[in-house]
Amino acid sequence: MRITRYAAAGILGLALSGAVTAPAGAQAPVELSPPTTPPAAKPAAKPVPKPAPPKPAPTQAAAPAPPPAAPRREVDIAYGAYQRGYYITAFAAATRRVEERKDPKAMTLLGELYANGLGIQRDDKKAAEWYRLAAERGDREAMFALAMLHFSGRTGAVNREEGAKLLAAAAKLGNPAAAYDLGLLYIEGQLFPQDFARAAELFRSAAQVGNAEAQYALATLYKEGRGVPKDLVEAARLLAAASLADNTDALVEYGIALFNGTGVAKNERLAAVLLAKAARKGNPIAQNRLANILAVGRGANLNPVQAIKWHIIAKAGGVSDIPLDAFVQQQPPDIRAAGEKAAKPWVDALKELRASRS
Repeated sequence: MRITRYAAAGILGLALSGAVTAPAGAQAPVELSPPTTPPAAKPAAKPVPKPAPPKPAPTQAAAPAPPPAAPRREVDIAYGAYQRGYYITAFAAATRRVEERKDPKAMTLLGELYANGLGIQRDDKKAAEWYRLAAERGDREAMFALAMLHFSGRTGAVNREEGAKLLAAAAKLGNPAAAYDLGLLYIEGQLFPQDFARAAELFRSAAQVGNAEAQYALATLYKEGRGVPKDLVEAARLLAAASLADNTDALVEYGIALFNGTGVAKNERLAAVLLAKAARKGNPIAQNRLANILAVGRGANLNPVQAIKWHIIAKAGGVSDIPLDAFVQQQPPDIRAAGEKAAKPWVDALKELRASRS
């Protein structure tokens, strides 16, 4: 579903912030410390910013978006065109399908096209109408999409209560994204009484069908013993699964678990690989832990230049480390200069990104 999902950084982090750990040491990282606050599961329950203004209707060759729902045989033509980026063809085929058979999947597809301005001018009102018609006929993807419109305020005023009802209905019908988001609402404890056990049930239902965000969220609950018995082995298993799906937060936490041997056999080399991957994706915690690894040569070859580079980038991203500051000062001037030079493009990019958001 291309509809932007609602987001609020820190739902899991705020709920589980009791576990505070010290920063990783630079000279002798016997252990790499997990983030002081678990990275936020995404999305959490808060309205998203309204999307950018609608673009002109794209041509037939526009880049395809992910499919909003699993296609059924009778709407193969419409969904096939949608997946290939032929949105005008998809719109015509879905419209014909609705006129002929009142097909709810075709209605959901029309809602998707209107919601994102694909092949037609974006129209949130018409998108909501089509999603509502499909939802009334039991389509779980339409329920989820309509819930997102309510949370984001794209149907008019933000209506979190109606959004939550639709999430619950979609989750009951097996929509994993709806189950995950509903679980976050139970952790948030505003629309519903805070209930970690219920959140764990919802996360599990989504995790079992491969939702990486739910796998990460459930791992966090197992790690902290909230709503489920504390189980570091199960937490590591779920983090491994989410890491395979390239979930950045899971890459960080599973990498740290591997380095320390927490709930999983110790593997410093694989830990370094995963942390390097997350570091390149821009995660400051991973950048800091990778700098520690490179500073002492555990899990990866000793590399002071790269250690300095990642330390500088992590600091620019908000993760300080006093022992690593001392490590940098101990290096010869040419090594420090090389590390600073390597970090500069990253730091400049961060500055430009912040300037564009201000």
